[in-house]
Formats: sequence, structure tokens, C-alpha cells
Amino acid sequence: MTEQQTSTVRDTDSGKAPEATAPASARWRVAVPPPTILVLIGAAIAIVVVAGITNDSFLTEGNMTNLLRQMVTTGLLALGMLLVILTGGIDLSVGSVVALTGIMSAGLVSGLPLPLAVLMAIVIGVLCGTVNGIMVARFSLAPFVVTLASMTTFRGLTYVYSKTPITPTTPDFLTLGSQNVGPIPIAAIITLLMFALGWVLINRTSAGRALLGIGGNREAVRLAGVKVQRHLVLAYALSGLCAGVAGVILASRVGIAQPSLGQGFELDAIAACVIGGASLSGGRGTIGGTLAGVVLLGLIDNLLSLYDVQSYWQQVLKGLIIAVAILVRRGERQNT
Repeated sequence: MTEQQTSTVRDTDSGKAPEATAPASARWRVAVPPPTILVLIGAAIAIVVVAGITNDSFLTEGNMTNLLRQMVTTGLLALGMLLVILTGGIDLSVGSVVALTGIMSAGLVSGLPLPLAVLMAIVIGVLCGTVNGIMVARFSLAPFVVTLASMTTFRGLTYVYSKTPITPTTPDFLTLGSQNVGPIPIAAIITLLMFALGWVLINRTSAGRALLGIGGNREAVRLAGVKVQRHLVLAYALSGLCAGVAGVILASRVGIAQPSLGQGFELDAIAACVIGGASLSGGRGTIGGTLAGVVLLGLIDNLLSLYDVQSYWQQVLKGLIIAVAILVRRGERQNT
């Protein structure tokens, strides 16, 4: 990026909005205030304390390890979703991509070396995201409509590949989702590494700043010389990458890949981003906030499961949490 281009995109470290090109009405959207993350951390700590006191099983090593594994899928999908949301878009197809890549990886390991089978499945995820990005960027179609159509298409392709569940025949394939390094699952370590790379992308690269700028003020970024279409495709391709990795890990952890896998996963990813402070209108959101949202949702799901709360009540609670998060964001906007 040139100096002129860089001036149009928010510096995520300093929290300063673009001064020369972005209108004042958009400047509030380019940084999540620190109190947002602090509130999430405080809520997570409160849940842990209450759960530890009221349920003897919550703080056991087995439950903590299981909790980390459960957060992996939502975490990876939320990471990719955040990159798309920063541009002002949405990706409703990630659940279907999880199913497609999961079942392909489980099937391919039977006839291919494990690294090649996993790589091919992840590449399929990237291609799915790239197709979404091209449709949104090149043809100026609404992201909601494009990814809603691709959600159905990718789900159909999953059933084309296999109408029945596939059980991996390679024992090493199960290592990715079931083995630990000490008490920490390998899958959780991979997820944290990808979040770290996501932080570097957004905070230390011109591409990451461009994604923020596109969501904050697309026209100003375009006039500054940033290739908007290219960066939009990048955002959706990275979302597909994250969904592909999530699909492989989930199939490895469960030990069986079903074509119906991943339904509703996109809603959890969106919820984690919104709870973490991301604005669905674009230009606002952080890696730390999204990770905090993932942890908070994971803790709530785990605790409700320990208390044998029915799944439909869990969905009700998630919906209420999202509504409250949106109202909080609205209050922050009015006070800015």
C-alpha cells in the first residue's frame, strides 16, 4: 500500500479512524472499544465461578478438555466469518462447507496419503469461498443472497459425494481431532494459531487494513487505489479456508462424517462475532473480541449441557444473547 492508500484505512493498533477520507458518521465503527472485551472476559469469569460452585463436573480436566474441543469448530468458523463481516458481508454457507470438506476428507483418506487427502479437502473449502467472493465482488450481488444460494448448493454437493455417513479407515486421521499435547487438544492449538495469524493479518498487513476500510467506507478505499474486488474475494476465500479446516477437524474428532453435518453452524459463528463486538454493517470488529465471544458461547453451551437443559432452550438463550449484544452495540453507537 502507498502512503495515500494507508491513510484511508484504519490503523487497528492505534484505533484511529481515517481522517482524510472517511466521513465522521462512519468513524465510530472502525474500532471496538476495550470495555467490550473486558465485559466479555468478566462475564466468562463469572460463568466459570458460578459453574465451578454449582456443578462438581465443570472444572474437571475431562470437561475442560472437552470444552476446548467443542469450541474449535465455532472458533474457526467465527474467525473466517469475522473477515467477511469486516467488509460488510456475510457468509451463510460455512456450515455446508464444513459438511462437504468433512465428508470428503473422511472419504479421501481411504485411497490417498493422509496429508494429501486433508490438503485436498481444505482446498475445496477455499474454492467454495472463492466462488462466493467472485459472485459478490465481480457481479456486485448481495452477500446474503449469494451465500444463501451456495449454502444449498454446497449441501447438495455433499449428498452427491455421499448420501450416507463415511467412517474414516485411517487411524492417524483421528489424531487431529482426538489427541492432546498435555491437557490441551491439538485441534485447540491449531485454532489458536489461526487466530494469531488472523490478528497479524488484520493488524499488521495492508490487506487486513483494506478489509476494515472496505467495510467502513468502500468508496473512499476504492478512490484511494485499493483493489476492492480482490480483497473481497480474499475475505470469502479465507472464510472457506477456515470452514475447510473446521470440517476436517470435526470429522476427525467425531470419527464419522455425515452429509447432514454443520447445519446451523453459521449462526453460532455470526453470534460469536456479534457478541465480540463486530458490526454486521462492516468496518468494526477485532480478533480478540471474536475469540472472547467464542469462549463465552462455549461456556454457556457446556454449562447448559451439564445441567441437562434441552437443546431448544439453549437456542432460545443464544437468540436472547445475540439480541442483547445488538442492543448494546446500538447504545454504543448512539453515545458516540
